[in-house]
Amino acid sequence: MSRNVLYAVAASLLAIVAGAAHAQTWPTKPITLVVTYPAGGGADTMARLIAPKLGEALGQPVIIENKPGASGQIGASAVAKAAPDGYTLMLDASSFAVNPALFPRLPYDSDKAFRPVGVIALFPNVLLVNPSVPAASVKELVALAKAKKNGVSYASSGNGSAQHLAGAMFESAAGVDMLHVPYKGGAPALNDVIGGQVPVFFGNLASTLQHVQAGKLKPLAVTSARRSPILPAVPTMAEAGVAGYEVYEWNVLFAPAGTSEAIIGKLAAALQKTLDAADVKARIAQLGGEIQTARPEAAQQFVRQQTTLWARLVRERGISVD
Repeated sequence: MSRNVLYAVAASLLAIVAGAAHAQTWPTKPITLVVTYPAGGGADTMARLIAPKLGEALGQPVIIENKPGASGQIGASAVAKAAPDGYTLMLDASSFAVNPALFPRLPYDSDKAFRPVGVIALFPNVLLVNPSVPAASVKELVALAKAKKNGVSYASSGNGSAQHLAGAMFESAAGVDMLHVPYKGGAPALNDVIGGQVPVFFGNLASTLQHVQAGKLKPLAVTSARRSPILPAVPTMAEAGVAGYEVYEWNVLFAPAGTSEAIIGKLAAALQKTLDAADVKARIAQLGGEIQTARPEAAQQFVRQQTTLWARLVRERGISVD
């Protein structure tokens, strides 16, 4: 064996030993949790819910840093460039899986730049209509939509948004053509549906529940595989006759690619302990979410499946952000 090969083997062994030693002592300082959306939104709510208990489980504070912009790209780009030492993490949302299809020139490779640690929770949407709409069920709404192409419209917070994609998937699954009306934000879109200017909205269950309870919006179906405990009388899309339709907004905890398996394991264990906490479970349930299990391999498979799902829909429906 040549001297150069011996040096290379020795260097590799030293790197492995050093990595193992680092993982044993990690963490020794505060951890930064980058949230790719602004304070006050859904992703930020989840981050602030889990950060304190995650810090307790790890023995170091977890400090939230909001880096919003460009559908999460700004924050994700920063984390992709961070050292894979376990001290910079990311909490992202379902748009993470949509961005590769909508933005072909992302400043990072979504599949290769990050390591999912665990899915925190899934949040179903709910198909909502203004009470004036003459449809008491999904079947009746589909009949209205089939009566005239683009005769029924639905509002969203913008092209490529979660509401837009949920509506586009509904069109494909139900075999209808509806008119998409994009707004600059979810609030004005929702306000116009409540006001009757646009009849249909695919809304986040947590943020629209108060309007359902007040009678300002009529729920026709939830987009989850099972009925929501919050709206137990509302059927799932499958029960309502739209087979194969299942849509969630979600949050996943990520680490930069290259983070050691030992650190990933510690993070997953701390996240699981956090998700097992009674107050965390209660809050996620209150928001209409389905709490998940912190399994890195399952999380990676889930994110890839979601990325494939939305890439196919974006391609088939010709969706763009322009």
